[in-house]
Amino acid sequence: MHITSIGVDLGKTTFHLVTLGEQSKVLARKKFSRKQLLTYTANLPASLIGMEACSGAHFIAAAIRGQGHDVRLIPGQFVKPFLKSNKNDFLDAEAIAEAVARQNMRFVPIKTDEQLDLQALHRVRDRLVQHRTAVINQIRGFLLERGITFPKRPANLRNNMAALLEDAEANLSPRMRRLLEGVWQEWKQLEADIDQADDEIERIASADASCQRLRQIPGIGPLASTATVAAIGNGAAFRKGRDFAAWLGLVPKQRSTGGKARLCGISKRGNEYLRRMFIHGARAVLYRVKYDTGGFGRWVHQLEARAPRNKVIVAIANKLARIAWAVLSSGEVYQHQPVGTT
Repeated sequence: MHITSIGVDLGKTTFHLVTLGEQSKVLARKKFSRKQLLTYTANLPASLIGMEACSGAHFIAAAIRGQGHDVRLIPGQFVKPFLKSNKNDFLDAEAIAEAVARQNMRFVPIKTDEQLDLQALHRVRDRLVQHRTAVINQIRGFLLERGITFPKRPANLRNNMAALLEDAEANLSPRMRRLLEGVWQEWKQLEADIDQADDEIERIASADASCQRLRQIPGIGPLASTATVAAIGNGAAFRKGRDFAAWLGLVPKQRSTGGKARLCGISKRGNEYLRRMFIHGARAVLYRVKYDTGGFGRWVHQLEARAPRNKVIVAIANKLARIAWAVLSSGEVYQHQPVGTT
């Protein structure tokens, strides 16, 4: 029995496996628990095994790869075209087995434990930031109902909260004061938690060699550098920087037909959080570009003169992503291009 590929449909407690032979003939269909799956694959000859990239996939993929198999993770949207007729777990596993054998298929690199830890840290911080925004908006809403308003920016509200709660002349009932005091304490705790996460990210970025090289690029700081390393490692999953920028969704979405190119807004595919980091970095670059007299600054000035601001920001983010991939894949330090060089 010659095995050409194996597809595994992952679940929380149950895993469905389909083995394909020559001419995509189904050789076996099996259902396992997690422990049974690892025992079964340990007794198989070295094979090509495919899985969908989802929660828990990196752990299973790393464990099976350690047994000597060639394990590849596939984005779910690339598996769907291979699904025949109705959908069930075994048909999903069969579609994965067919997709993983394609030579031109795109795969997701298996993340290391360090990457998963760093990714988790960013996700916790992002959740805390969103929660903080919700708390601030709720406080503003409560105060607006009592006719109390503050200018934009959280700092204006934060600097006046203590005095407001102690102001006996403010139009606030005792119950509302107690509620606001509780939400205010929650806000301060969120600020402390976010600062703690920022400090840990800063320590990681300062100690990691890849992050240090990325931080030499304009607009990329500790957040963007660590998020990039957590997402793509050394960038080996992409052949060139343009592919990385496209994966981030920083390229126009195409609806071309009949030989006519029709470009829309950016595709917004891939890692939404990382794309946001590069967009924020691009805004910082555009804000400080007047101090840049090098080739990069000149390119931004020329772009700003002929395109709207938001398009300029996206173009800068695209450029930063391509530079970041080049720095990671080559292992070299970013060199600021002086004026007059090509």
